[in-house]
Parts: sequence; C-alpha cells; structure tokens
Amino acid sequence: MKLKLIRTLIHLFTLRGRRGRYFSKKDLHEIAQAIASSETKHRAEIRVAIESSFSLVQIWQNLLSRARALDIFSQYHIWDTEENNGVLIYLLLAEHRLEIIADRGIDKKLGEEYWNKLSSKITDALKEKKYKQGILEAVETVSKDMIILFPKQEGGDPNELSDEVILI
Repeated sequence: MKLKLIRTLIHLFTLRGRRGRYFSKKDLHEIAQAIASSETKHRAEIRVAIESSFSLVQIWQNLLSRARALDIFSQYHIWDTEENNGVLIYLLLAEHRLEIIADRGIDKKLGEEYWNKLSSKITDALKEKKYKQGILEAVETVSKDMIILFPKQEGGDPNELSDEVILI
C-alpha cells in the first residue's frame, strides 16, 4: 500500500502539461529528424512515444510501463508494417522507464533479452536527466541493428509510419 501511495505521488507531480520541462519543441523536432534520417538507411519503422505520467485509475489498476507500451504499440498500429519490422521506443517520464517493443519480424531475430539490455542502458541516461540524449541514443542503437537486419533495398522503401514523436 505504501509503495502504491509513493507511486501515485510521483505520477501526480509529473504533470502532463509540463512536458516541456523535459523536452522542448526543438528536442522533439530533433528526435523526429533522427528517426527520419535513420529510416533512410534501413527498411524498419521506428516510433517514439513519450508519456508524462499515468492517471490515478491506471496507477490504482497497477498498470506497468511494459503493458502501457504494448497498448501504444497496438493503438498506433506499429505492428502493421509490411515486413513486421516496427519498433516502439516508449518513455514513461514519471518513473524514468524506457520500454522497447519490437514487432515479431525483428523480435525473432534479436529476442527480448537484447531489448531489456538496451532499455537498461538507456535508463541510466534518464536517471541522470539526460532525456533527449537517452532517446536519441536509443534511436541510434536501434537504427544500427536495423541496418544489419533490414538493409535498405534498391528502389526505395515507403515510410509506413510517421516519424513524429507521440506525446501522451
């Protein structure tokens, strides 16, 4: 019960309207540009979602960041790419939690343990309040792996998903 109260307070004090305290419009533009640039080198699709905090209902239902990331992955149709090669980089600011969800075309090649290690590495940057740098590092690392797994092919590759950051 005490932990739930502490979690509730953390989420209440990480106000949704103060997202600019963590990411400026320029930061969000840089992240979108990094995604767009990355996708010129491979066929995968990368999305970034940033959520400030959970609602009281979500907290009291014990919603975890991983479950929320899976929900967003589905809600924004990141799974709906021709080669099943969508990746979601999800950041929950209130808990400094980073979750990476990869579609089955990627996940069967890299596995969950790989994504957990990458998430842990980036979470260290978030704890140091290096939010933009952490997200950009995640995009860059995912991109390097996608260049190997899904190299660009001649004739181009349609951009199936928006490069804009999802703000929740």
